[in-house]
Amino acid sequence: MDEGVDPDSENVNSVLAQESLELLNILSGQSPTVIMELCQMMPSDAGCNINQSSSNPSSAAVTEHIKALLEYFRVANSADCRTFLQSMCLLCDNIPMHLESRLMSAAGYENSVFEQSNQNVMGGKSSPPSEQLIKRPRIDYWMQYIAVVTHSLQRRWERVSEQLVSEVQLENVWVSLRTANRARDRPDQTPGPADKGARTPEPDWDYGSMDSRVTLENFLQGCTGKVTVLVGPAGSGKTLLMSCLGKQWAHGLGPIPSSCLFVLLEFRQLNVLSRPLSLSELLLRHYVPVKESDHEKEAIVHYLLSNPEQSCWVLDGYDEFHSKITKQDVQIELLDPEKPLPVADLISGLLNRQLLPGCTLMVTCRVRDVLDLEGISDKVGQLLGWDCQEIKEYVDNYFGRKGHSANRAHGVKAAELLVSNRHLLAMSSLPALCNISCICLEYLLLESRDPRRTPIPKERESETRLQAGEIEEKEPQIQERKIGKEDTEGGGYVQREDQGRKNEGILMDGTINRPPPPLPQGQIPSTLTQVYLTVLSAFLSRDPGTRGNSDSLNNMKLPQSILRQHRSELGELSQLAWNSLEESKILFMKEDMPQDVLEFSIRKGLFSQVELRCEDGTLVNSYCFTHLTLQEFLAALRIMTSDDVSDTQLKKRFSLRTRWMTKSDQRTVFTDSLHLFVCGLASPNCTPALVQLARTTGGTGGQIWVKKRQTLVLNLLTKLCQSNNLTGPKILELCHCVQESQDNQLAKQVVGARPTLELRNIRLLPNDIDAVAFVVNSVGDNGIGLDFRACSMETECLDALPRCQHIHYLSFCSRKYGDKFAEKLSSILPEFKSLRKLEFCGASLTSTGAASLASALPSCPEVTEINLSDNNLKDEGIKHITEIFTKHPKLLLVKLGRNNSSLEALNFLIGKMSFLNIQQIHADGMKELTVTISQKSDSLDSHKTQSEPTISLLNLKWSRPDMQKIANSLARCPALSILKFSGGHLDVDTLRMLIEFLPKFKITDKIIVNDSGLTVEGLVSLTALLSDCPTVVELRIRLQSPAQVSIVFSGGRKNTKEISKVLCLRCCGLLPTHLERVGRSLGTCPDLTFLDLSSNCLGNKGLRKLLDILPHLSGIQEINASNNRIGKERIVMLAGALCSQNNLTEIHTSDGDGEQVILKFCPDERDEKHQKKMFRINNSSLLPSDMTTLCKRLVQCHCYLELDLSHCSLTDKAIENLLKVLPKMTSLQRLNVSHSITSTTGALVLLRCLAVSQRVTSVELRAQAESFIKFDSVKAKETRCRLTHCSLQGDNLERLLEILQRGPQLSDLDLSSNQLEEEGVKKFVDRLQKLKVTGYVNLSNNGLTQNGLLDVANTLCTCNNVSGVEISLNAEDRCVIWFTPYEDCERTLSVTDSGLGRDHLVKLAEIISVTPSPTKLEFKNNLLQLDWIEEFLKLLNSSQRGFSVSIDERWIRSEEAVSLLCRCLHLSSNIHSIRVHHTTLHLSLMESTEVTSVSDDSADMTPLMAIKKIGLIDCAVEGHHLASMKSSIQRCPLLTELDFSHNSLGIEGAEFLCSVLPSLPNLTSLSIGSKEASVVVVEKLSEALLQATAIECLNLSGHAVSDTAAKIVTRMLPRLRSLNLSHCTWSACGGLQLIQTLGECVRLEDLCLDCLQLNEEIRMSLAQALRKINSIRSLRLNKIATAMGPSNSVLDLLAAMEGLTRIQDIELKGWRMADRGIEELTRLLPVWTELRKISLSKNLISDQLGELLLEALNSCTHLEELHLPSNSLGDVTAARMALVLPSLTNITVLDISENKIGYEGSVSLSKAIMCMKKLTKIYLTAVGTSELCPVAASLAHCPLLQDVGLGWNNCGDKVALELVRVMPLCQKLTRIDLESNAMTVSGAESLVKALQSCPALRIIRLWRNNVSLIEAQRLRQKERRLNFSST
Repeated sequence: MDEGVDPDSENVNSVLAQESLELLNILSGQSPTVIMELCQMMPSDAGCNINQSSSNPSSAAVTEHIKALLEYFRVANSADCRTFLQSMCLLCDNIPMHLESRLMSAAGYENSVFEQSNQNVMGGKSSPPSEQLIKRPRIDYWMQYIAVVTHSLQRRWERVSEQLVSEVQLENVWVSLRTANRARDRPDQTPGPADKGARTPEPDWDYGSMDSRVTLENFLQGCTGKVTVLVGPAGSGKTLLMSCLGKQWAHGLGPIPSSCLFVLLEFRQLNVLSRPLSLSELLLRHYVPVKESDHEKEAIVHYLLSNPEQSCWVLDGYDEFHSKITKQDVQIELLDPEKPLPVADLISGLLNRQLLPGCTLMVTCRVRDVLDLEGISDKVGQLLGWDCQEIKEYVDNYFGRKGHSANRAHGVKAAELLVSNRHLLAMSSLPALCNISCICLEYLLLESRDPRRTPIPKERESETRLQAGEIEEKEPQIQERKIGKEDTEGGGYVQREDQGRKNEGILMDGTINRPPPPLPQGQIPSTLTQVYLTVLSAFLSRDPGTRGNSDSLNNMKLPQSILRQHRSELGELSQLAWNSLEESKILFMKEDMPQDVLEFSIRKGLFSQVELRCEDGTLVNSYCFTHLTLQEFLAALRIMTSDDVSDTQLKKRFSLRTRWMTKSDQRTVFTDSLHLFVCGLASPNCTPALVQLARTTGGTGGQIWVKKRQTLVLNLLTKLCQSNNLTGPKILELCHCVQESQDNQLAKQVVGARPTLELRNIRLLPNDIDAVAFVVNSVGDNGIGLDFRACSMETECLDALPRCQHIHYLSFCSRKYGDKFAEKLSSILPEFKSLRKLEFCGASLTSTGAASLASALPSCPEVTEINLSDNNLKDEGIKHITEIFTKHPKLLLVKLGRNNSSLEALNFLIGKMSFLNIQQIHADGMKELTVTISQKSDSLDSHKTQSEPTISLLNLKWSRPDMQKIANSLARCPALSILKFSGGHLDVDTLRMLIEFLPKFKITDKIIVNDSGLTVEGLVSLTALLSDCPTVVELRIRLQSPAQVSIVFSGGRKNTKEISKVLCLRCCGLLPTHLERVGRSLGTCPDLTFLDLSSNCLGNKGLRKLLDILPHLSGIQEINASNNRIGKERIVMLAGALCSQNNLTEIHTSDGDGEQVILKFCPDERDEKHQKKMFRINNSSLLPSDMTTLCKRLVQCHCYLELDLSHCSLTDKAIENLLKVLPKMTSLQRLNVSHSITSTTGALVLLRCLAVSQRVTSVELRAQAESFIKFDSVKAKETRCRLTHCSLQGDNLERLLEILQRGPQLSDLDLSSNQLEEEGVKKFVDRLQKLKVTGYVNLSNNGLTQNGLLDVANTLCTCNNVSGVEISLNAEDRCVIWFTPYEDCERTLSVTDSGLGRDHLVKLAEIISVTPSPTKLEFKNNLLQLDWIEEFLKLLNSSQRGFSVSIDERWIRSEEAVSLLCRCLHLSSNIHSIRVHHTTLHLSLMESTEVTSVSDDSADMTPLMAIKKIGLIDCAVEGHHLASMKSSIQRCPLLTELDFSHNSLGIEGAEFLCSVLPSLPNLTSLSIGSKEASVVVVEKLSEALLQATAIECLNLSGHAVSDTAAKIVTRMLPRLRSLNLSHCTWSACGGLQLIQTLGECVRLEDLCLDCLQLNEEIRMSLAQALRKINSIRSLRLNKIATAMGPSNSVLDLLAAMEGLTRIQDIELKGWRMADRGIEELTRLLPVWTELRKISLSKNLISDQLGELLLEALNSCTHLEELHLPSNSLGDVTAARMALVLPSLTNITVLDISENKIGYEGSVSLSKAIMCMKKLTKIYLTAVGTSELCPVAASLAHCPLLQDVGLGWNNCGDKVALELVRVMPLCQKLTRIDLESNAMTVSGAESLVKALQSCPALRIIRLWRNNVSLIEAQRLRQKERRLNFSST
C-alpha cells in the first residue's frame, strides 16, 4: 500500500513554511488577477498596502507582495491557512504534482472553501437571500418528487439486497486517493541518469499518484458541489456501492443530504436513448417518471434549475457508455436546459458545468477511462481490492450461509485452496469475481468428494499439471487483475438464492460430517483460462430441477461430457457473445436469442436479468452475462471452436490490450481479456475441451481443425515475442499471454529478444510478477534483467519475485520505496544467487534500510554493481554499505551519490582504500559518489600489472583543515594514478597545504585542479614543482575561464633525469615581470622540452626576454608564444634568431584569427649545410620595406631554407623587392606564396624569377590559390611553369610572352583558365614558334571557339616541333598542344565535341593538306553531316598525300554506315583501307594508283580502285543492306581483306558474298564472325569459299556449321594461314571432320578455337593436329578445358604443343589446369623462345607453382604481355617476379588481378616494376591487399605507362597520395582505375590537384569509394575527368 500524507499528521502552517520558497517561484509566474484575488483573502488592514501599490507594480514589488502574502498566512490560524492553500491550488497553474498533492493533503477538503473557490473561478457571485427567495418555486412539488425517487431507490436496494452474501458497509470499503490531473501537459519528472540535485521529485504516473488510503465513507465527505470520480476494475462493485449510497440517502444517511435530489443514472441505460432530449425529459421521463401535470413538472424543473446545489447526480458505469465525454478547454456560456440535446451532450454539459452549475456530480468508471475525465474531476478515488482476510470472510459466508457444518468444512477447504492458487486469488480480490471463484471451488470440492468419481487419466493430469512445479507454500498475496465488469445488480457481493439452495441439496447426502478430501494437484486449474473452463463446467452442472438426481452428480464429475451434452446451447451462447463483442453490446433482449437458450442460460446462472427503461419510459426485462469476462470467455470459445470466425477476424481481434489506456486507445466496454483467453485456449491442455465443442462434432477432423486454430494463435504470439518495439505495459501483457499458453518456447523467444524486461512507470501486482516469472524462468542459466524503474509496487509483489529465477539485474526507482520496502527486499535477496547488478536509487532509503540491504547482499555472491544513489543514507548509511566491499568476491562498482553525506564519508572511504580494495572514488559535490572496487583474480592473467586507483574530489567546499585531513589520508593511500580536486575553491593557504603534502603523494599519472580559483601567486608556487619535485614532468595551467591545472607525474619510472618536461602557462595573463619569476624556475630545470606561453600579455619586451634565455634552455624543443600582443617587429627579431641559433629550425608566425609565434628546435647538432630550416609567415601584411629587411636577414642563413609567405598580402612592390634579393638567397630551396598573389600583375612580376635565377626548377602560380617556386642547388636543366586562373589579356599577355621568350627551356607550360579567349589564343599561337617548350602547352578553359580551334590547329603547319593538337569544346573545354624533338614524326589532330560546321571542315582540310608530315585526324561527336564528310574527303583527296582519318558520329550505323562507305569509295580513288567499326569510320588515304579495265564493250571504260581493305564491323548491318555495295566492291579487284564480323548477315548476306567473291581474285582474308549462330550462312557460302582460292585467312566464329558445310570447308582448310572457329557449334561428326583436317594445315600460323565443346574424340584429334602443325605463331584455346573434362585431357593437349617452337602468342584462359598442368607448361616454356604474349587466367595456379612458372618464363626474353589474373598467386610468386621480370625488358602489359598478394608481395612487386621501363599497362585489381603504396610509388619508374588498374583493393588515401606523386612523371598516362576502394574526399581532392599537371590523363575511376554523392558532384564539377559512376 502506498504511503499517503494524512492531513492531520502535518501542521498546515508548517507545510506552508517549508514550501514557501517554491511557492514564491510559482506565484511569481501567475497573472496579476490571480495574485489580486489571493491578496483579497487577507483582512483589509493587512492587505491595504498591497492593494494600493498594485495598480502599476514592478517585478520587485510583486515579489515583495507575494512574500508578505505567504508570511501572513504562515502565522495565521490553521483554518485561514487551509483556506488559502485550497484556493491557491485551484487558482494557480503549473504547480508540480508532488507539491499540489502535499498542499491539498495538508489543507483537507472543506466544502465551504471549495464552493467559494469554485464560484470565484467561475466568475460567479452568491445571490442575496432576498433574490434567492424570489427565484425559488413552490417546494411541495419538489419534495413530492424526492419522495418518489426515495421510494424508487428503496425498491432498487431491496431487489439487490436479496442476493447479497454479506452486508455492504461503506465504512468497510477502502479507497485509495488519486491526484486529479488538472494540468494537461505536465512535464515528465521521471529521474534520468544525468539528473543532478539532492533529491529527485516523484514522477507523475500515468495512472495518477496514490496519495492515501481512506474508507469510502470518508472519501465521499466534502463531495458536495464537486465532480467526484470513483474508479475501479470491472467487478469491484461500483454499481452496488452506488445503489447502497442511494439507499443511505433514501434513509437520510450518508454524505448526500436528504434535501438534495439523488439522481442515479446508469450509462448502459443511457445508451438506449437515441433521440435528443432535454434535461427535464432525462429526469422526469427516463430516470423516475411522474404522472403529474405539466405545471407540476415545470415547478420541479424550475426548482432544480434555481437550486442546482440541491441535486446530486450519480453517473454509474461510464466505461459502458457508447459515446465519449466532450471536454471544454475554456469556459463557455451555459447550455439551455430546455433544449433537446443528444444524451452525450447532456452528460458533457453537466460535467463541464454548462448545466446545473454547482450541483454535486459523482462518476464511476474503470481506471483506464479516467483519462476522459482529466481536467473535469475535482477528486478521484480508486476502489481497493479485497485483502486476504476479506476474501476468507466472504468464502466463509458463502459456504456457511445455511449454517451446516459440512458447508463450513467446505468453506475452510475452499479458503485454503483459493489462497494457494494464484489465479483464483487474483480473481477473488474483486468481489464479483470472488463469487465466481467460490462457485468454481464449490464445484471442484463436490467433484472430488463423490466416491464414484472416476480417477483422472494420467494424460489429462499431465496436461493440467502446473508447469512451475509444486504449489507455493508461502502466504499468497492479493492480486488485482483487470478482468471483468461487475455483476449487473449486486457486483461481487451477491450470491443468488438458488445457488444457496443447490449447495444445500448437494451437501445433504449423508456425508455431512465427513471432511472434504484434498483435491489432486492435476485437478487445480493452472491458468486463468482453465479457471474459466472449470467455472463454465460448474455453471453447467447447476440444475435446480435435478439436484437430487445421481446423473447430475455424474455430469459434474465429467466436465468434457458436460460440454458435449450442452454443445448446442454453448454454441448459441458463444455466437451471441462473439457477435456482441463485435458490436460492443452487453445487454440483450429476449428477441436476441432463442427462448430455450434464454431459459437455459437463466437456469444455469449464466445470465442475469436487468430492468431496462425504454425511451418511452416503460420498463422491460433485459439480460446480460453474469460477468463481462464470462462473455469474453465464451467469445474466445467461439473463436477456437467455430470456423464461422475466419483467420482474418481472429488476427484483427488479437492484440495486446493493456490495462493502462492512453488517450489514443479506442474505448471499449469489455475488459480486454479476450486475447488472454484465446492464448489460454491455444494450450494443449484445453484441446480436449475444444474438440468437444468444435462444430465438426469431435473426431479426428475436429481435432485437426482445433489444432490448426491453436497453431495460428501461437504463430501470432510468436511474432509479438520477436518484436523489439513493445512498451513496458505491452511486454507485461505479452508475459500474461505466454503464461496462459503455457508454452516454454514462446517464453524463451520473449527473453531472447530482450536482455532486460523494462517494466517501467506502471503499477505492478503480484500476479504480474507471476506472469513475468513464467517467462523469465525459461531463460535458463543465461540470465535476464528486470527494470522496475518508476513502478508502483506493493511489498506483496516482492513475495512473488523470488519465483523469477536466473535474474542478473534488478532495478527499483521510486520515492515510495523506503526502509520497509528495503527490509522486505532484503528478506528475498538471498534467493537471487545469480544477481549481478542491483539498483535501489531515487528512493527514500535511510541508514536503517542500508543496514538491511548490507546484511542481505553478501548472500548474493555474483553481485558486481550496486546503485544506491539519490536516497538519504548520510554518512552512517554509507559506512554500512562499505562493510560489504570485502564480503563480495565480485563486487566492482557502488554508486552512493545524492545521499546527504559529508566530507567525513569521503575521508572514511579514502582511509579505507587499501583495506577495502577500492579502485576508484569519484565524488562530485554531494550529488555523485561512485566507488569502484578491484577484486583479486586467480586467473592466469593475474600476474599482469593492475592499474592504480583514482580519486576524484570534485566541486567540494575546501578549507585548510579539511584539506589537511584529506591530504593526510591521501598520503597514506597506496599509489594513485589520477587525483582530481576540480571545482573546489582553493585559496592560497589551502593550495599551499596541498603543495606541502604533494611530494608525499604516490601519484603515477596526474593531479587535476580545474576551476579552483588559482591566482598568479599560486601559479608561481606550482611552477616550482618542476624543479622541486623530480617526479613532476608536466605542468599545465590556465587561469582564464575555463580554468585548468594539470600536474603530470613520471609514472614511477626510476631514471627521472632523462624524462622530458613540459610547462604550459596558457591564458594566465602573464606580464614580462611575471616571466622573470617563471624564468628563475626554468633556469634550474634543464629537462624542459616544451614551453607554452601563449595567450598572455608578454608583448615585444617579453619576446626579447624569451629570446635572451634561449641559450639557457639546452633541451628545449618547442616554444609557443602566440597571442601575446607582439608587434610586427617580431618578424625581424625572429629571423635573426633563426640565423643565429643553430638548434632553432622552424619559426611560424601569423596574424590570422590569432597571432601565432611558434619556435621549434632540433637538439641534434648536424652539419649546418645539410640542416633544413623554415621561416613561415602566414596571414600577414608585409610592406615592401619589411620584405627587404626580412630577405636581407635571411641571406645570412646558410642552411637549406624554405620561406613560406602563404596567405599574406603581397603588393607588387614587395614582390619586386623579393626578386632583388632572391639571387643572393643561395640557400633558398622553396618559396611558398600560396593565396598571397592577388593580381595578375603580381603573378607576372613573380614569374620573372625564371630570368632572375637559374636555379628555378618549377613555378606554379595561381591567383588566390596554391602557388610556389622550387629551386635547385645548381643550375636547373628544365623548368616547369604553370600560370593559371589569371587574366592574361592585352598587355598582360604581351608581358608574359616577353618573359617566356627570355626565360629558360620549359618542359611544359600550363596557361589554362586565364581568360585568353579567341584573340589571346591567336596571339599566343602566333608566337609559339619562338618559345622553348619540349613537352606540351595547355590552353584549356580559355573560352576557345571554333575559329580559335582553327588557329590552334594551324600550329601543325607553322611549328615544326608540334606533334599533336587535342581540342574539345564541350564542358571540359580542352586544348593541348604537344611537342616533339623530331621534325618528321606523325602529327595528330584530335577534335571532340566541338560542333564543327561545313566551313570549319573546309579550313581544316586546307590546313591538313599543307602539313609537312604524315597526319592522323580524329573527329568524334562533332555533329558532322554526310555531305560535309564527302566534301572534306574530296579536299583531302586532292592533296595527293597520305592521311589516316577516323570520324565517330552516332548516326554511322546500319544502313547509313553502308551508304557512307559506298560514298567514300565512289568519292576517292586513293583510299587504301576503309572500315566502319561500331559508329566510327576509319580510312587511310594514299597516293592514287588508278586501275582501269576494259570490258567486253570497248566503249565502257570503268575505273577501278586500288583499295586493299574493306570492313563493316559490329555496326548493326544486316544482309539486305549490302546489296548497294555490290557494284562498289566489284570495282576493287585488288581487295585483299573483307571483314563483316559481328553483324547479322543472314541468307541475304551470304548470297551477297557469293556474288562478289568471284570478282575479288586477290582476296586473302575474309571475316564473317557472327553474334548469332546461323546454319544457312556457312552452308550457303561454303561452295563460294571453296572457289575463292586466294583466301588464306578465314573467320567463321559464332556460326553454326552443318555437316554438309563442314565437309566442304574441310577441302579449303589446308591452304589457310589463319583460322578462327571460336564459339562455333557443330555436330560431333562435323566437328570431328574439321578438327581432323587441321592436321593437314601445314601453313597455319593463327588458330583460334575459343569456347568450343570438344568431346574426347575431337580432343584427341586436336592433339594429333597440333603435333603436326609446327608453323603456328598464335594459338587461342580459351575456355575449352571445362568442356574437355578430366585433367589428363589438359595434359595431352599441352604435350601436343611441344613442337610449336615458333609460337608467339598463346592464350589458355579458363583451363583450370592446376599444378600438373602448370608443371607440364613450364616444361614447354623454355622451348618457346619467341613467345611474346601468354594468358593463363583462371587456371588454379597456386603460389608455389606461380614461382615455378615465373622461373620458366625467364627464358622467354621477347615476352611483351603477361596475363595471370584470377589464380591463387601470392607473396612467393611476387618475390620471384622481383627476380625474373627485370630480365624481361620487353614487357609492356602485366595483369595479375584477382590473386592473393599481401604486403610483402606488394613490396616485391614494386621492385620488379621499377625495372620495367617499357611497361604501358598494369592491372592489379582485387589482388588481396590494400597496402599498395610501394607499388604505386614504383610506377614513377615507368615513363611509358598508359593504363593503371588498382580497383577493388580497399586502398586508402595513402595510395592516392603516392599516385599524386607519380602522375606528373608519367606524361603518357591516360587512365587510372581506383573503383571500389576506401579513398575519402581528401584523397580525391589530392587527385584533382595532380590532374592539373597531367593533360594526357583522360579518366580516373572512383566509383564505390568513401565519397558522398554531394561531394562527388562537387569534385566532378571541379574536374570532369573524375568518374564516380559505375560505367
